[in-house]
Amino acid sequence: MPAGARLTRCLPHDEEVELTTKQKKEFVRPEDERLPIGATIGYGIQHVLTMYGGIIAPPLIIGQIAGLKPAEIGVLIAACLFMGGLATILQTVGIPFFGSQLPLVQGVSFAGVATMGAIVTSGGGLPSVFGSVIAASVIGLLIAPVFATIIRFFPPVVTGTVITTIGLSLLPVAAGWIYGPGANPADGALPENLLLAAITLVIVLVLSKIPVGAISRLAILLAIVLGTIIAVFLGKADFSKVGQGEIFALPQIFGFGMPTFEIAAIISMFIVILVTLTETTADILAVADIVGTKVDSKRIAAGLRADMLSSAVSPIFGTFTQSAFAQNVGLVAITGVKSRFVVTAGGGVLVILGLLPVLGRVVGAIPQPVLGGAGLVLFGSVAASGIRTLAKVEYKDNMNLVIVATSLAVGMLPIAKPDIYHAMPAWFVTIFHSGISSAAVTAILLNLLFNHLGSAKRKNAFVSAPTRSIPVAYLDAFEDGDSIIDGKIVDREGNEVAITRSDH
Repeated sequence: MPAGARLTRCLPHDEEVELTTKQKKEFVRPEDERLPIGATIGYGIQHVLTMYGGIIAPPLIIGQIAGLKPAEIGVLIAACLFMGGLATILQTVGIPFFGSQLPLVQGVSFAGVATMGAIVTSGGGLPSVFGSVIAASVIGLLIAPVFATIIRFFPPVVTGTVITTIGLSLLPVAAGWIYGPGANPADGALPENLLLAAITLVIVLVLSKIPVGAISRLAILLAIVLGTIIAVFLGKADFSKVGQGEIFALPQIFGFGMPTFEIAAIISMFIVILVTLTETTADILAVADIVGTKVDSKRIAAGLRADMLSSAVSPIFGTFTQSAFAQNVGLVAITGVKSRFVVTAGGGVLVILGLLPVLGRVVGAIPQPVLGGAGLVLFGSVAASGIRTLAKVEYKDNMNLVIVATSLAVGMLPIAKPDIYHAMPAWFVTIFHSGISSAAVTAILLNLLFNHLGSAKRKNAFVSAPTRSIPVAYLDAFEDGDSIIDGKIVDREGNEVAITRSDH
């Protein structure tokens, strides 16, 4: 439609309202839906609770590696919450050239934890980590538009595989929550932890079936609240430390020292940035598929720029690389709440948590088994969304089945055996230690090989089958409403139609 063109939408009583092309675009995008303020805040808090454990884990791990005191680690966590909130607002609201305007929650990426830990232990300390993050993120910001042009290499066979892997790779996170902090995996999860997770899971399922939109959509949040209350009576919740520490605190500017720039650290971090760009691209495509909206290379580039700009600014406040959180993609899938402004509200909550450490301590006191029970539904729904995307793929006379099978298998390796690549070079580990990036790289390369460089119609032993055909004369015997169920022909009333044999 030409720029500035107008169209009409019929309303009751034959009224017509003229809409510009821009207004039509805003009207039809599901992510632009605006909900009542109460529901928006409620759903936003639900997003925060879903990703809270994930966003505080990287600064906790890196802080411990760096030998920081508990109070300093608290500052590191507060900075991560504050910056994650600002990055989320930028990603969801968007400004020219920055922000995908999709319901994506931003936070510190797990992809760089191993690399940043190595930089710290090599003698560079946190200043070297911050310097490498700034430099590598600026380079990532420059290459984001070029990186976004690979969207044509993300057909459903690639995106479906990556989305499925995202869901499967997150299930160990839910399992870790069920184990609880400090547990030895070899001893198994405590029975009371399994019970608490199971109760939370059942509450989620029950609330999801209640035919009241507000309740079913807030099933995850309500289940976490109810699960926490039950945990209090079971003696599995401890809120005694909530009152310890400052109530309000501003983030510190370069509170851990001025950044230093070392070439080796920057190169290592740039590999992490490439992985982050790959994962964020996959998350953008995943949430767009779940929301039912269209994304193009420009929109992906805007999302990646927001990622990189947030990452480049983060070290100023004492935190690390930012990327989209896959677990919140699952929350969008299971609740059906597609509004990006809900996630914007979640970003605002993160900013407040970063400024009010006391609120962060309240959220941090939620028992992990409760989060684990809710996480089973959340992360499983991401995998289910990927399977739904894979159902759209054409598998006849091509190599798509091999692409899916191989990519899923490669993606599952570091999940099944986390130490499988420990003997490989550091750059290899950085790329392939993540099941998401492993599956993404494999699926992209195999799709290029078989569907772009090779023949798209190549047959293989997995998919080849004899050609079948049904004579038109047989179809003439069918009447309106007839169908085939479990190999039997039934009429519109569900009665089986007798089959008679002919000598012809």
